[in-house]
Amino acid sequence: MPLDTSTYTLALLRLDGRRWNELRRLHAQISTQAAADGSSYLEMGNTKVICTVAGPAEGRRTGGGVGADGDATVQVEIGIAGFSGVERKRKGKGDKRTSEMQTTIANAFTSTLFTHLYPHSTITISLHILAQDGSLLAACLNAATLALIDAGIPMSDYIVACTSGSTSSYTSNDESADPLLDLNGMEEQELPYLTVGTLGAGEKVSVLVMETRVQIGRLEGMLAVGVDGCKQVKEILDQVVRRQGKHILESAVS
Repeated sequence: MPLDTSTYTLALLRLDGRRWNELRRLHAQISTQAAADGSSYLEMGNTKVICTVAGPAEGRRTGGGVGADGDATVQVEIGIAGFSGVERKRKGKGDKRTSEMQTTIANAFTSTLFTHLYPHSTITISLHILAQDGSLLAACLNAATLALIDAGIPMSDYIVACTSGSTSSYTSNDESADPLLDLNGMEEQELPYLTVGTLGAGEKVSVLVMETRVQIGRLEGMLAVGVDGCKQVKEILDQVVRRQGKHILESAVS
């Protein structure tokens, strides 16, 4: 069923009641699993992700990891629950989109983590998708950032991510199309969108993935809105980390 975008310009509201530049509810926790070196749980709207980090640990050097010679290798494993989406079907390990996401996340954190401090070791990031409703790659990046912070692995800055899109599809060629921030699952099915990840609250882009076609004139506006959304996500994740740090200090004192 096509997405009805006629109300966007009239009421300036989207189908879920948000304005064009509003994020969905973002809820996150860290240290959710005591057995892991680092762990996190994150919700972006109805997209729900659990992340665990193992390592740095000595491991066998294989061709599947990402890392320079002598530096730590970052490996990413993504498991998608069969009940997470509309299609009740478990995706195998050879799924192309899952493999692309694993490579994208591994490359992003290889350039951000101080892997030279842990030579000939492996850092394994395991992501478990419990529910999908848009911004899946962004949610995985944000959850992995929190889990790596919980594991105490040094990095240059947070990697924070979100999606941005356009109110008009590629074929309509609407010059008055406006950008949208943080698309949900229904919007992603019908509208062009991209996933952008930045380092901290700055404007240095570390991840940029676009799987749909869009008019070149709209790309700059979409990217600007996405970078601004990443700044909002950074503030939320920073509050989560500070809250956990305060809790640890209070527990140590008492």
